[in-house]
Amino acid sequence: MSTSWPSDSLSRSASPRLATFAGRFGGKPSLTLPALTNSLLGIGGLIMLLLLWWLGTDVLASSEGFIRQFSPTTAIPKLVTMLAQPDLSAHIFASLRRVLIGLAFALLIGVPVGLAVGSYSRLNTATSPAFQFLRMISPLSWMPIAVMMFGVGDQPIYFMLAFAAVWPILLNTAEGVRRLQPSWLSLADSLAATRWETLWYVILPGVLGHVLTGLRLSVGIVWIVLVPCEMLGVSAGLGYFILDTRDRLAYSELMATVLMIGILGFLLDVGARMLYQTVTRSRTA
Repeated sequence: MSTSWPSDSLSRSASPRLATFAGRFGGKPSLTLPALTNSLLGIGGLIMLLLLWWLGTDVLASSEGFIRQFSPTTAIPKLVTMLAQPDLSAHIFASLRRVLIGLAFALLIGVPVGLAVGSYSRLNTATSPAFQFLRMISPLSWMPIAVMMFGVGDQPIYFMLAFAAVWPILLNTAEGVRRLQPSWLSLADSLAATRWETLWYVILPGVLGHVLTGLRLSVGIVWIVLVPCEMLGVSAGLGYFILDTRDRLAYSELMATVLMIGILGFLLDVGARMLYQTVTRSRTA
């Protein structure tokens, strides 16, 4: 997977005066301003979203409207209070544990199958229709079958999360194998490398960027699927806690939990993106 980084393009196109300035002070000012601008734009977008939320629930809504119970002026303070208590932390830990286990199963299945499918064209031809068919089935539609197979508890959730996450990882891994430079494989053959050595030293490093791209996509899918999965037959997790707050008519806690789900999902995506950037930068350095 070919990746071009802004640092390379900026360093090539920098003027001699700017290069002299950077060399004198040992920094990269050409990278600082765009990064700061992007950060400010991102923060501005989040502030705009918060303002729209506040306008819709506190300003434009009627003083006795039901929607006022979901306003940020009540949800954000309630979230701060809940974070200081052990209950919400326990639900967050339960949800994150399920996400990690589901992703681990998806990686253990998706990467080897993707390597095999990408390496053998006939296997790809034979499995592609079946994989595309299964990929288009909503993971939540397996919920009754998963409960009948695994019973009530964490096992059906692991199954549905792994089913949701495996397809981006599998398909991206297979695409990474197909995009490997033939010269790398030819070089391994000329050095009399074994199949295991070719896999470990050539194929896996070559497809790592595609695997991490699939992992990032899987993180987003799994986090979306997790909440409805946790509304069935479990006694912990953010999905369960949303149902609990609804039953207790604790609407400020419900909105605070929804806000926490968004924050955690955002942080998971940032972590997956940083992992991809770190690995790919270290390989291209």
